[in-house]
Amino acid sequence: MEPTAVRIHSPFIRLDAFLKFSGAAATGGHAKILIAEGEVAVNGEKTLARGKKLFAGDRVTVDSRAYIVARDETTA
Repeated sequence: MEPTAVRIHSPFIRLDAFLKFSGAAATGGHAKILIAEGEVAVNGEKTLARGKKLFAGDRVTVDSRAYIVARDETTA
């Protein structure tokens, strides 16, 4: 399964914000629950750190959906 690219406009994004921004979580609270229950992996490793910084190239998996962080080069 090909990951969905999610473009960010900053050098990094926190994991909980990324889940909400990408649509993987409906709300910030939902993102917190997904992370706390061990439903989220970053680069193949489960993480419980909702404040984990994600950078371009990082791969996030939630359930069977995969996302890849992509830097939007059109903004400074």
